[in-house]
Amino acid sequence: MVQNNEMDQQPSSKVRFAAMAATVIALLAISVPFIWQHDVVAERSGDTGAAIVSGMAPVASHADGAAEEASGACEASAKPANLDFAIKDLEGKDVKLSAYKGKVILLNFWATWCGPCKAEIPGFVDLQEKYKKDLVVIGYSVDDTADKARPFMAEYKMNYPVLLGLGREDVQDAYGPIWGIPASFLISKDGKVCKRHMGIAPRETFEKEIKALL
Repeated sequence: MVQNNEMDQQPSSKVRFAAMAATVIALLAISVPFIWQHDVVAERSGDTGAAIVSGMAPVASHADGAAEEASGACEASAKPANLDFAIKDLEGKDVKLSAYKGKVILLNFWATWCGPCKAEIPGFVDLQEKYKKDLVVIGYSVDDTADKARPFMAEYKMNYPVLLGLGREDVQDAYGPIWGIPASFLISKDGKVCKRHMGIAPRETFEKEIKALL
């Protein structure tokens, strides 16, 4: 369990529990030929903030996913992404999500205290470098301050924008509900949410989906 000295920096019990669940699922995925994706449903019980995990199900492995990719990069029913937000970066400047329209956007909800989030970052760094002309990875830190995120960004050599979501539940609501992190959304060049991952996903999966949208 991760502990922080500053009370206002502790993640909510719902998000902590969901992140722990994502870690367990990721470990299971290593030992079995399935990628486990999950829906985490949290319900408050009085003031305890108890969380309930439900809807865990094995999803077809990479080979089975090829048929879905071949059928089209983005379904006709895909909904427009809400890009009408201005969010602070680590320097305190407002960054408009709409400024990235025209590129493929990989919007990743994460936090410095989240183990599965850390595991995904090196893959995001590689993908940003490889497809930098047509792709922008956006790291949306759900509850970190700039002082907390800045050294972390340097340590992991994050070469993509990191935005601060502390106190910005409106952004999470627009893409959610998001009960746990990491959570990632692939947005097409014309601004539609084409893929979503609730939980950790392999770099190879992201790359296939990105290439299909280029």
